[in-house]
Amino acid sequence: MDIFDRVSANRGPLGSHSSYAHGYFAFPKLEGEIKPRMIFRGKEVLTWSLNNYLGLANHPEVRKADADAAADYGMALPMGARMMSGNSTLHEQLEDELAEMVMKPSATLLNFGYQGVVSIIDAMVNRHDVIVYDAESHACIIDGVRLHAGKRFVYTHNNMASLEKQLERAKRITDETGGGIFVITEGVFGMSGNQGDLRGVVALKKKYSFRLFVDDAHGFGTMGATGAGTGEEQGVQDGIDLYFSTFAKSMASIGAFVAGPESVIDYLRYNMRSQIFAKSLPMPLVVGALKRLELLRTQPELKENLWTIVRAMQSGLREKGFNLGTTTSCVTPVLLEGDIPDATQITLDLRENHGIFCSIVVYPVVPKGVIMLRIIPTAAHTLADVEETIVAFEAVADKLKKGLYSRTTAIPEAV
Repeated sequence: MDIFDRVSANRGPLGSHSSYAHGYFAFPKLEGEIKPRMIFRGKEVLTWSLNNYLGLANHPEVRKADADAAADYGMALPMGARMMSGNSTLHEQLEDELAEMVMKPSATLLNFGYQGVVSIIDAMVNRHDVIVYDAESHACIIDGVRLHAGKRFVYTHNNMASLEKQLERAKRITDETGGGIFVITEGVFGMSGNQGDLRGVVALKKKYSFRLFVDDAHGFGTMGATGAGTGEEQGVQDGIDLYFSTFAKSMASIGAFVAGPESVIDYLRYNMRSQIFAKSLPMPLVVGALKRLELLRTQPELKENLWTIVRAMQSGLREKGFNLGTTTSCVTPVLLEGDIPDATQITLDLRENHGIFCSIVVYPVVPKGVIMLRIIPTAAHTLADVEETIVAFEAVADKLKKGLYSRTTAIPEAV
């Protein structure tokens, strides 16, 4: 069968809904400055769908740093891959400050978080090694694992008995191959909001002598006393061998980093294909990241404000009987029972009648029969925003329970 004919006929589990979903449920356009209230299809909506945890996206000092750096350097400098002609003192300064922030000896920058994780995994293991990873790992981890030429085992999410069983299997193999074991998990899981059991994983290191790689995209800046992440929160930052985070969440920017022992980070600098063969981070992004990191370190009230909103939202929803699953982080999933037609009508109701914009998650991302309304609180939100949202959620949940939503998928005409 012709490849184009095949992909046109079978658009995938999410793409199969594109005829009615595109532009509204998928690929929506939020317009205006990044803030709690933005414009969607010509109407102002209260937005809970932006990974702007600390409110830095529109912080005046950040906006000024970004604008000044763009004026000073343009977007092209440095021109070329980091290894060839794309290095600078400011790139190295940012790496040093990030390493200090997460309490690791060394760090290296990555152009993007997704490709960075894939490339880290690819560079760190060979066919003699075994990867053991959490079943609910992010897609970037799954794609990195797919590149592995050796064995890989998955353990039940956050289940230490399952992890130990897979480690025993891995050890039998590495005893024969002479390879090592690479365990991968997350600090905060972005859909459920629960923390990876880093303390439990680290406790198994002595027995099985593995190396631990943690993707802490949602934990950096939001978790731990200083914002150093979920390892700090759980008191096991030293037990994380390679610590990764992206700038796309708390830092409200583009880019990422990985931190760990100096010798290993130096190895990654010279062996991560996604960095060796890609253009260096533009200078305005580096300067902007330095400013964001400075604010993260020197303005703890940003994280305090975030958690004030998180606690108010989560406690308020739970008091009204909503199921938030197992979240122990800022990520706030609201789980309802229903199918995709119900999900579309709930989303329409929230956006059109209540002015509330949040992400909707349906099968295959969550099990069939489950609707997830995913809320991302930020330091820029107010307690009044929280109350308004809880009232709206009560209204749509009541309609869902009474079966009042129609089974149509019609959406308003484009504005």
